[in-house]
Amino acid sequence: MYNSNIPSDTEVPSTAKLIKSTILAAVTAGVLLVTVVMPAEYGIDPTGIGNAIGLKRMGEIKTSLVEEAAADAAMDKGAIPIVKAETKPEPIAVSTQSDAVKITLDPDKSTEIKVTMKEAGKVNYSWDAGGSGIFFDVHGDSKALEINYHKYEKGTADKKSGTLEAAFDGNHGWYFKNRNAEPVTFTLEIDGEYSAVKRY
Repeated sequence: MYNSNIPSDTEVPSTAKLIKSTILAAVTAGVLLVTVVMPAEYGIDPTGIGNAIGLKRMGEIKTSLVEEAAADAAMDKGAIPIVKAETKPEPIAVSTQSDAVKITLDPDKSTEIKVTMKEAGKVNYSWDAGGSGIFFDVHGDSKALEINYHKYEKGTADKKSGTLEAAFDGNHGWYFKNRNAEPVTFTLEIDGEYSAVKRY
């Protein structure tokens, strides 16, 4: 009764067919690895297909984000907390002023603008990249106080405005990176209590 469901020898795939199917599956997996997975995950595109269909750019962005996250983690781990120095640093001469810095960034390029400020000094800032999202990191540092990195805010935005209030005497400013496929041009406008502005 139960033996009626056993397939005949003609219905069972032969060893040759199984080997062919296995080889075909392995070749298909290899092709997908080279043309889809490597460009999309790592930005590596030996065939050029990933670039043609936009996967290489996605992989480059992922790789860039991983590198930035690792750099941020290392920076946060090595950051020194804000402490008052036993000896006062040289006073920073501050006056109220304003500047406009025009910035053009090619894809995957970055720049940094910093102003020298006294503790509790305030600088108003704004930028508008015309719809192109720009990665930004607002932070500060002070050699005199041995502060390597102090984070205020980071994220991605096409435009932003706000007020940066210095947590300590030192350099404070904005790091920008273009993660878009096209160049981006925008102007950082600043005004407030600072003594110098420098672009790195």
